[in-house]
Formats: sequence, structure tokens, C-alpha cells
Amino acid sequence: MRFFSDNAAAAHPNVLEAIAAVNRVDTAYDGDEWSQRLDGAFSDLFGSQVRAFWVTTGTAANCLALAALCPPYRAILCHRDAHIEVDEAGAPGFFTGGAKLVLLEGPGAKITPDAVSDACEAIRDDVHQVQPAALSITNATEYGLVYRAAEVAALGDVAKRRGLAFHMDGARIANAVASTGESLADATWRAGVDAMSFGFVKNGGLNAECLILFRPELADEIAVRRKRAGHLLSKGRYLAAQILAMLENGLWLDNARAANAAAQQLAKAAPQRLIYPVEANEVFLKVSGDEEEQLRRQGFDFYEWGPGQIRFVTSWDQRAEDVEKLASAIASL
Repeated sequence: MRFFSDNAAAAHPNVLEAIAAVNRVDTAYDGDEWSQRLDGAFSDLFGSQVRAFWVTTGTAANCLALAALCPPYRAILCHRDAHIEVDEAGAPGFFTGGAKLVLLEGPGAKITPDAVSDACEAIRDDVHQVQPAALSITNATEYGLVYRAAEVAALGDVAKRRGLAFHMDGARIANAVASTGESLADATWRAGVDAMSFGFVKNGGLNAECLILFRPELADEIAVRRKRAGHLLSKGRYLAAQILAMLENGLWLDNARAANAAAQQLAKAAPQRLIYPVEANEVFLKVSGDEEEQLRRQGFDFYEWGPGQIRFVTSWDQRAEDVEKLASAIASL
């Protein structure tokens, strides 16, 4: 009974059907009809003109975007626990050619406007210190907390005042939007976000993620950088087809709602054990070593987050009976 990561979830049947449907001769790279439809599909979704680029990983989507937003001699402000800091093996520095990450604090991996301003104030405005050029946030965060649209907008305001480009790691943006019920546009470009990764693999995709530009003038640079980084696949239609299948009829949002609902069921089993509020599809619990072993002996797979802490991640395809069994097991500890 796997609750280790939504990265391990199955691909949605609609995604597999879409891949099979494009399994025929067509134009190579991103000249095919499906890749050409992405800009329009995402522009409709966001209610604004955007440019959309498929890539195979969220790391590539994040770091290609950051490379276009931040030169190698500048810095990117992010949370100390941000994915780009702790889980991307130095990829931001690799893709940007040397940009520095300046690490901020904040509960539940959330950044506040004051933290951004304080970090900027602490950097002397001279050639001896690296000057910040971009701000990056993750929604939902690495601890499953969600930025509401107003919170993103507040960060967007301080970024604009400080002359910072604004990037969002949206590996779980579907879960965030499903949680708040707010407009996707309000939580992104209307709040000042310049570029973002839009996650699909965790939410029913197979091997396709998307880089979204709310500043279309960056598109030419991203196209070159994607090729240079080895992410311009010769059969890109297979990635585009997956993404379009997820967007069709709001499947991306339905899947996220299912994952979030499963997480809420777990959260209600032992609210006194929660380390963070459950706002998306991640559940962090306090347990003893013996209690952790009890759960593992019952067949549950999950992540040991740290001493006395464990993490469960629910997926779009989580079996109801497995969720019920885990909720019961947690409540019985």
C-alpha cells in the first residue's frame, strides 16, 4: 500500500490513450499539431496569452525558466527547503551558468514578503556581493502548504518593487488550486508570476511536464535553451498529447481533488499528530520509532522525513480501501 510519493502513481488511462492516438508518422520535434496546440490550450486555461513548452522533468522546467529570468552573476531568492535547493542536485546553477541561491526561512516552506525584503536589505548594493534578480516559490510547498492568490500577489508586489523576476515551481499547482478553489489566473500571472513549471507527472501524466511563460518575449530564449539542455525531443508529440489529455475536461483538476480528498481522510485520523496543516496531498505526522514500524509491518510504504516524523503522499489513483486501512491504522496507534 504505497504512500511514498505521487511520482510513483500510475499514468491516467486517458493519457495512455492519447499517446497511442499519436503513434503515427508526423512532423518531428515541436512542429506537430499537438505541440502547436499547447500555447492556445494554456492561454485558454489561464485566460491570458502564454507560451508553453513541454519538457520531461520538473527540474528542467524550473531551471530553464530560472535561466531565462536570472543571469549567471545574479541570485535567486528561495526557501531553504525549496525543491530547487534540496532536490535538484545543483541544477539551477548548472542551467543558469552559476547563479547563486539565497536561502530564506519561513514556516512550512512558505516565504513571506517581509522575508524577501529583509534578504534584499541584507545584501549591499555594490560589486562585492551578488545582487538578487529573481524570486522562486513552490505551490504547494514541500510541506504541503498552499499559497492563496492574495499571498502570491503580496510576493509579486514586493518582487516588482525590488526589480525581481518571479518564478513558481508548480509541481503540485493542481493540488494547490484544487485546495483553495481560487482562479488559476489569480494565483499566477495576475499575482505577478513571470514563469512557472506546471506539473503533470505527479498528477496522472507519464513523462511530460510543462514550462509556462507569462512573458512571451522569453520564448525564443527558452526554445534555444531547451534544445541546448537536451530537452527538445524528436517525438515531442507524445509529450504534448499527454498534456492536452490532462487539460481536456479538467482532468488535471479532478485528479488533484481526488488526491487531496484522500489526504484529508488521513489527516482526520489523528489530527493531534499533524506537523503541518494538510492543505494539498501531503501528510506529515509525528510518530515514535515503534509506531513507524507498526505501520510498516501492516504493509504501508511511506517516507521517513526525520527523527520522529513521517510523510504520506496521496495520489490521484489511491485505492479507497488502502486509504481507509491507513486512516484506521493511524487512528489506532
